[in-house]
Amino acid sequence: MGATQVTACLRAGPKARRTYEALFLVDTGATDCMAPARELRRIGVAPRGRRTYELANGATVEYEVGFVEVEFLGDTVPARVIFGPDGSSPILGVTALELSGVTVDPVTQTLKRLPALLLK
Repeated sequence: MGATQVTACLRAGPKARRTYEALFLVDTGATDCMAPARELRRIGVAPRGRRTYELANGATVEYEVGFVEVEFLGDTVPARVIFGPDGSSPILGVTALELSGVTVDPVTQTLKRLPALLLK
């Protein structure tokens, strides 16, 4: 299977002027988004706590987390973001996808907007 990527823009809040825009790996196995800590601090995102995450290899690691607005595919949603290691690839997690009403087509590995958000 190939990797699905999308350009996304992070900002600290609705009135924030500084942004971080990059090509994000869409990871349906990741709950939260992740971006390099240096970039998050540069745009004014403040850590709001720490969370423990399980990596793909089974190891656990603790990261600082904060909150951002994520803009992609013409929609903006709130999301928790991990202060990742500097130089790490940014990740768009499944929570942001679901809030935006977007899913990954498993056959084509492309993003598809759902015709309606689920309310059942």
